[in-house]
Amino acid sequence: MTDRSILVIGTRGSPLALAQAHETQARLMAALGWAEEQLPIQVIKVMGDAIQDRPLSEAGGKGLFTKEIDIAQLEGAVDLAVHSAKDLPNDLPEGLAIGGYLPREDVRDAFISPLAARIQDLPRGTRVGSASLRRQAMIRRLRPDLEVGLLRGNVNTRLAKIERGDYGATLLALAGLRRLGLEHHVTAVLDPDEFLPAVGQGAIAVTVRSGDERAREAVARIADAPTGTALAAERAFLRVLDGSCRTPIAGHARVSGAEIALRGLVLRPDGSRSVEATRTGTGADAARLGAEAGHDIRARLPPGFFSA
Repeated sequence: MTDRSILVIGTRGSPLALAQAHETQARLMAALGWAEEQLPIQVIKVMGDAIQDRPLSEAGGKGLFTKEIDIAQLEGAVDLAVHSAKDLPNDLPEGLAIGGYLPREDVRDAFISPLAARIQDLPRGTRVGSASLRRQAMIRRLRPDLEVGLLRGNVNTRLAKIERGDYGATLLALAGLRRLGLEHHVTAVLDPDEFLPAVGQGAIAVTVRSGDERAREAVARIADAPTGTALAAERAFLRVLDGSCRTPIAGHARVSGAEIALRGLVLRPDGSRSVEATRTGTGADAARLGAEAGHDIRARLPPGFFSA
């Protein structure tokens, strides 16, 4: 952009993506003392939002939610891009970098069902919908008698399918429901020790062009350091395991002062087996600890582990 008093924010067009973009915009306005028109939001259509009939793993993986936005950013059409951190691929395209993360929301999954107060209490054979291989595997691990099926679409679409009775239950990120003002739909919040979250869950990432110091400095004004430390560990863990939409992987790092504790988990798609690793240390070693946990799990995965 040639106008140095404007930073264009790129985002997907889903209600949750727009809520996250507006949160980013509001934080930048407060930090920079800028008016709303100096931080316009540009909606960019992405392939991932158009594909609703099959798992993302069969259509190309995480990049389906970012590719078109990446192109717009590299071409200069937008200066910043706002993403759900768990949607970002392991490696960003050359020329782009994560400028920072907003303060993390609640990382937990939420159980939503009109049929029972807990997953454990659902009637046998209940149809449970989810688009996440991690959630599908964890549901199957806890309740192998349930029928787990694909449920795609934005948050409102998924909630509508539960209300219509197309599915008896689903799991959604509590963070997204809160950002949309839809927390009243939650039946129960799941213990993260039992349902370990996805890497990056609850965090909003803001990407910038690698050489754009103006955008990088703006994002640094709103970036949350503890979230950045946690995500450094989680994303390093995921990178070692080549995490994608094709593998049920969970990982969560807790940051307390200068200390960090990471737990990572890989499951078979049918939930029948899992391999776990934990690491603790200082936040300065976050990326190394995450990579160590990933290598630990990778070394212990038996042949054919993912053949459910």
